[in-house]
Amino acid sequence: MLNSEQLGLTMRVRPGLTALVATCAVVGLAGCSAARQTTPARAARVLVYNIHAGKDAGGVDNLERVAALVDSVKADIVLLQEVDRNTTRSGKVDQPATLARLTGFNVAFGKSLDFQGGQYGIAVMSRWPITADTTVALPIDPPQPRTGSGGSYEPRAAIRAIIAAPGGPLAIVNTHLDASADDRWRRQEIRMVIAIVDSLRARGIPALAGGDINSTPESEVQAMARAAGLRDAWPTCGSGEGLTYPADSGTKRIDYLYLTGSAACTSAVVVASRASDHRPVLFIVRDW
Repeated sequence: MLNSEQLGLTMRVRPGLTALVATCAVVGLAGCSAARQTTPARAARVLVYNIHAGKDAGGVDNLERVAALVDSVKADIVLLQEVDRNTTRSGKVDQPATLARLTGFNVAFGKSLDFQGGQYGIAVMSRWPITADTTVALPIDPPQPRTGSGGSYEPRAAIRAIIAAPGGPLAIVNTHLDASADDRWRRQEIRMVIAIVDSLRARGIPALAGGDINSTPESEVQAMARAAGLRDAWPTCGSGEGLTYPADSGTKRIDYLYLTGSAACTSAVVVASRASDHRPVLFIVRDW
């Protein structure tokens, strides 16, 4: 197992927190367990959503619709993929900051690459404080050329955020894996995601992981996740096939939330929306 330093998991603890919250976020002390016992409401509405750089399938800018959807489903935590920050194609808009303003949520952004004068990546939003976050690169060998980019490369990353949720700290690992037909790059990337989750679990920090995994349930990538103890939430609490892509027809399920430890999912639904080219998925998670 890789250690925290090898994973780049030195946490950025955000200022203005109490010593207890900051310490719990960093080391998962026994005192955090005691805090969870005195605050029994360990439940969260978790939304997984690829927002297509803030555009619908037709390329129309619509961050307001994304924010309205987050509000309408009463999400507590949101795992976002394909997020732009100050890029030319998005009109130099800081999308994480805009979504934070529109929803009132806290936000942590993780850069996957520099793009068009800005940054492109993933983000975690939370109605509760985000006490620490870091972004971890998902290296692959050989590097994978980006489709239609003339030979440039699209590195992938995962963001790990610690949330001061009711009942105790909760770690969220959000990622967006390679989209190639050949899954040899995704297999390398999911190994690193698993290592990040394992590092958190070894330190006693409850963790949920997910994102746009760009692989269907029968794939080897999903088999690797299951074998490592990442429990696909949809089969335990969703109904039907849970198809998430594309938004207008829904032919495959590629957007996931994984449970670990004692976490349980009581409900899951694919939300009918064309605000992006993906359909968002809402999970109700308890008892982490």
